[in-house]
Amino acid sequence: MERKTNHNKTNRIGPDPADDALASNDDRDLATARAVFRDEIDSLRDVEARLGSSFHRAVEAILNCKGRLIISGVGKSGLIGQKIAATFTSTGTPSFYIHPVEAAHGDLGLVSRDDIVLFISKSGMSDEFGHLFPSFDRLGVTLIALTGNTRSYLAKQSDIVLDTAVRQEACALDLAPTTSTTVALVMGDALACALMKRRGFNVTDFARNHPSGLLGKRLTLRVQELMRTGDAMPLVPVDTVLKDALIEMATKAIGCVGVTEKDGRLCGIITDGDLKRIMVRTPDAIETSVEDLMTRNPKTINASVLAAEALASMEMNPSGPLTMYFIVDDQGRPNGVLHIHDILRSGLGGD
Repeated sequence: MERKTNHNKTNRIGPDPADDALASNDDRDLATARAVFRDEIDSLRDVEARLGSSFHRAVEAILNCKGRLIISGVGKSGLIGQKIAATFTSTGTPSFYIHPVEAAHGDLGLVSRDDIVLFISKSGMSDEFGHLFPSFDRLGVTLIALTGNTRSYLAKQSDIVLDTAVRQEACALDLAPTTSTTVALVMGDALACALMKRRGFNVTDFARNHPSGLLGKRLTLRVQELMRTGDAMPLVPVDTVLKDALIEMATKAIGCVGVTEKDGRLCGIITDGDLKRIMVRTPDAIETSVEDLMTRNPKTINASVLAAEALASMEMNPSGPLTMYFIVDDQGRPNGVLHIHDILRSGLGGD
């Protein structure tokens, strides 16, 4: 009897050559990536080893600058300059980027004698800079060069030179700015971080400059802005029976009910989890007083605590994660209740 063959499949023994090609390409890609990492890390270490008094002089000059730090560069150096300017501005050093061509066509009006100009250039020979030096000289502006060529025209025209020379680019052709732009970026970060420490720039200062977005929320959003207050709080007096407490819990739909003393102080809590355990243990507890069933001395939090800190404390609670906090005043009376979902909806749990 003739056996039928599935002509849609290839029957063979041994590895598929196509799979070998893919594996080979994977290996080559990873090898390239690792080589780039090594090359750039090695260059960063080289530049770190050459750091000296010029770095300190640059920090001192910027720290004592009465105006702004203006950063300029051409091409990829210009893009790095824009990022560095943004980092300086957000960390306490007013800064902005200008393109050297635009500067020569009117934007020089943005520069005052109290400013400092930081040029970024691997070669230090960009023609676009040459048109600007006479104007900066007339203004008496301090010039800082961040360059890979300390003998260049740019370096000679500058008051302070930061050496960012690299042996070669990570690009296989040694042409595309890769290692050199990484080194320039890190040098800019190093200046910004040094200035932050010298200025005593702290979390409060950072929050003031980042009022929006996730960073701003982490540093500014507080429990009092998210907590549920007034009639939205699930609360029952201590002499309430469980049946009525369940109605309050279901109505407020937050997964718990707080129990208060006659003077209004919070003395206990019953959560959804507690309720399940109660009903399994004591099925007829529906007419029992909540005082006999509640968890006493529930965990609370202050309204002024950052929401990000509240979230962390909920997640890292030693006896197990929490899902809500009651917020109480100095007398222990509840002012609000905060569920973990209230924090997550604000966007703080997005990472």
